[in-house]
Amino acid sequence: MTVRANSPRARYREQTRTEIKEAAVRQLAAGGIEGVALLRIAKEIGLSGPALYRYFASRDDLLAELVLDAYEGAAAAVHAVDTEDGGRAALHALTGAYREWAVAQPHLYLLIQGTPVAGFTAPTETVLKARSVLGPFLSVFAQGRPLVRVDPLVAQLRTWLREKPEVAAWVEQWTGQSGTAADVALTGAVMTWPQMHGTVSLEITGQFTGMGHDPATMLDIQTAILADTFQLP
Repeated sequence: MTVRANSPRARYREQTRTEIKEAAVRQLAAGGIEGVALLRIAKEIGLSGPALYRYFASRDDLLAELVLDAYEGAAAAVHAVDTEDGGRAALHALTGAYREWAVAQPHLYLLIQGTPVAGFTAPTETVLKARSVLGPFLSVFAQGRPLVRVDPLVAQLRTWLREKPEVAAWVEQWTGQSGTAADVALTGAVMTWPQMHGTVSLEITGQFTGMGHDPATMLDIQTAILADTFQLP
């Protein structure tokens, strides 16, 4: 029998799924991915083991939803940034917002950007969720004029855009641009991603401890270098 989306049964099912995910996130925060155990979750929220499997078929099934939720959280953080005026101020605000999200919940950051889980395959929707996080960066770099030294990378990404219509559509969705502006926007966003994650990952894993500097300052400097490279206003 089909359960109506707004029926009490459907609402109870969704509430239980939410409780399961919340318990999983608590376990993730306490012990990392290895600490997420379905039977312990079931005990915590008052379900039997077999009952919990009616909501999530396996731990990987549960992890897949947590991955999607984490990307949605990261996307919400950067989408909340006002980028209407564009330029380097917007870029600084975006990288700062992403860092703040990661530092506030490092367990979720490491779930999506840490060491891959052996045998776990992320859901196909992950690509779209990751693109949603990166989208606002595209709009900032669309107004850029990259220095000559970036030309080889721009050329490579231009080829990628021409070969992947879905990527071109994504860039145009965020920038309203095609052609050279789209090439530049994608290049800037792609360059920002590893620079930002390099700093954030090291901070999250405690690698900056005792080095005598503030990771936020380092990220600001890296962001300024990117802004200069693309001559953002």
